[in-house]
Amino acid sequence: MSTVAEPPSLPAKRPRLPEWFRLQLPTASAYFATRNLIDDLNLNTVCESAKCPNHWECWSQGTATFMIAGDRCTRACGFCAVDTRRPMALEADEPERVAEATRRMKLRHVVITAVARDDLPDGGAAHFHQVIQRVREVNPGILIEVLTPDFKDDNAAIDTVLAARPEIFNHNLETIRRLTREVRSVATYDRSLSVLRKVKERSPETFTKSGIMLGLGETEEELLEALGDLRAAGCNLLTLGQYLQPTKKHLPVEEFIHPDKFAEHKKTAEAMGFTYVASGPLVRSSYHADDFVPEDYQQSL
Repeated sequence: MSTVAEPPSLPAKRPRLPEWFRLQLPTASAYFATRNLIDDLNLNTVCESAKCPNHWECWSQGTATFMIAGDRCTRACGFCAVDTRRPMALEADEPERVAEATRRMKLRHVVITAVARDDLPDGGAAHFHQVIQRVREVNPGILIEVLTPDFKDDNAAIDTVLAARPEIFNHNLETIRRLTREVRSVATYDRSLSVLRKVKERSPETFTKSGIMLGLGETEEELLEALGDLRAAGCNLLTLGQYLQPTKKHLPVEEFIHPDKFAEHKKTAEAMGFTYVASGPLVRSSYHADDFVPEDYQQSL
């Protein structure tokens, strides 16, 4: 039986972007330096694979989110542009290459994510561990944030990643309960909450983080319910951003949320007890991730 999910059949609908998305592309030399480094070390980034709208800005600032375990995902989520195909074998030297990239880029905060690897018994957890470990050896003092798949809520896989001691463990809820089946392919709403809950129970000192995309047809009440569920699971950090349709084959945008509404959501989430909230049309899971400094919030855990 194949472990690669089939993409949904979706209508082509791509509305014009509102004016607050009209950004000037940066031309800083740092962008090309980042581009050349990624090519030189043969690395994958979620910036490119997921068609992130911020990658010009981030690369111009000398930052990137590294995507490990290949560029082929075993799932076919309705929102995600990452390629869905049978994955290649894990690359044994990838931990070294990612670590070298953090050294050359002189990163203080790195975000490491991965495709879903349902073809592997541990979902790629051991590979995560090896990458984290090697990055810390090469770049002592760096803050490591992981953005993981759900590992099918497997306790051993979660423990394997936590054993490498990332400071921030991010797993995205992505959307509200009602839309999860349509948006997320194999993942489930309650499974994601369970992953976050287990991380916090096993490692209270680790900051847990999650993100939700807006504009997929959720209501205000459903969003509040999702935020409450995340807080009940012990989630500390939150990102809220506008969903953008990466290609005509993906889910359409149902609504463009005004920046003022994102500001309101930020205040609401902070009042609910989230330690740190990033909320805005262009916010993504790792966008300006280094703005969060754990030492400033340690007492909130």
